[in-house]
Amino acid sequence: MSEGKPIKFAFESEGINLELSQIVPLKVMRPGTKESKKYAQILRSVKAIGLVEAPVVSRDPSHADRFFLLDGHLRIEALKDLGIDHVECLIATDDETFSYNKRVNRLVPVQEHRMIMRAIQRGVPESKIAEALGLEAGSIRRRKQMLNGICGEAVQLLTNAPCPFRVFDILRQMTPLRQIEAAELMLGQQNFTAVFARALLVATPENQLVPLARAKPPEPASTREQIAMLERELVSLQVQIKSVEDEYGLDNLHLTVAKGYVAKLLGNARVVRWLAQNRHEYLGEFQAVAEIESVAPRVVSAQ
Repeated sequence: MSEGKPIKFAFESEGINLELSQIVPLKVMRPGTKESKKYAQILRSVKAIGLVEAPVVSRDPSHADRFFLLDGHLRIEALKDLGIDHVECLIATDDETFSYNKRVNRLVPVQEHRMIMRAIQRGVPESKIAEALGLEAGSIRRRKQMLNGICGEAVQLLTNAPCPFRVFDILRQMTPLRQIEAAELMLGQQNFTAVFARALLVATPENQLVPLARAKPPEPASTREQIAMLERELVSLQVQIKSVEDEYGLDNLHLTVAKGYVAKLLGNARVVRWLAQNRHEYLGEFQAVAEIESVAPRVVSAQ
């Protein structure tokens, strides 16, 4: 291996305990954020078990006692609301203000189930977990049992899918092979609703149902007709989606270029500070543009 420049670490080797007054946020909190379910959950979690993940800051080169907040804005607000004035932070060596939140993925049910199971295995009481997540104790027990009767292949397929818990109750009524087929269909359509899962269950042959599901009364003829209509509409919708994808491909390309440019601007702490001080109203709009994933397709009705 040829010698080159030394590797630059992303963080300083040790964290730092800061007063909240020393931390300068670099992101505008949008109206209504504190009324959101996500913020309420963070607030309860911090109150019950403290911070699980330390906020990330970078040093202000012009003021030794001031730090810019790169990640953890909601956690810092929760600490303020709880009357806590100190926090342990990680110190980033790069003042990249955008990519932290860009890399965050939402916690989906399968991942939440695994998190709860790890906490229980480590001896955390169910009541404490429920308090941290803002849930009832019975809901924690239901989440513990969520994957009972679900085959491993289907779980693997849905690991990162935003499936409601009701979907797993429905899959549990199918045999393992049919569970895998249903999971693949949901992934292919990117439709993880309980309504779609229920439609798949109704369309499942009796020999691919577990004994308990077979014992249920058969669906009336009207329901079977509705399923046939659903299948026809699904085929029509797939054709329309393909047409929309082709039409909006160029728009997505332009959006990707523009979004990348704006994201790069927001990755510069000096640009963000200038916007916050001189064009505060633009900063929130630029952040919204940088977070856009794709052009919203026009609504197309199925014929």
